[in-house]
Amino acid sequence: MIPHETATKKEYVYRGKIINVRRDEVVFPNGKESTREIVEHRGAVAVAAVDEEGCIYLVRQFRYAFGEELLEIPAGKLEEGEETAHLEAAIRELREETGLTAQQVDYLGVIYPSVGMLTERIHIYLARGLTQGEMDLDEDEFLNVERIPVRELEAMVRRGEIRDAKTISTLFLIQDKI
Repeated sequence: MIPHETATKKEYVYRGKIINVRRDEVVFPNGKESTREIVEHRGAVAVAAVDEEGCIYLVRQFRYAFGEELLEIPAGKLEEGEETAHLEAAIRELREETGLTAQQVDYLGVIYPSVGMLTERIHIYLARGLTQGEMDLDEDEFLNVERIPVRELEAMVRRGEIRDAKTISTLFLIQDKI
């Protein structure tokens, strides 16, 4: 087993609606000291909605942090109290962002998108048996839904056209399921 770092002090430097930022003082197993900056996040869900023709539904939206449009699987943050009820959150986010409902929603696992400083866990689901309905976007969401064959999406990843980590990870997780 690898020796662990031990926190000697934890200090919040920012508390926000979506994230908190913490500065921890730590001691390494060899006695040396350092600082860790941690971004706390409640977590999120993401859904690979795949239809009977082998196409996956994605959302294209502007991501402010990168200043560009990204193509991603539907996803959203967990609301307070949903940390253990992420299936319901996945169903909600799929409907809100794409208008889709699913007959079957299977849990694929969890990913840690940025292990060096972020506590976010993204719970990944596969949705099948899709029915189209109306989207119900939040007032600050502006996106387009796109339907792309899974094999084409894989080629887009290889060409560097898809850079979103949760989408790339999910493609790996659904390989033997579709």
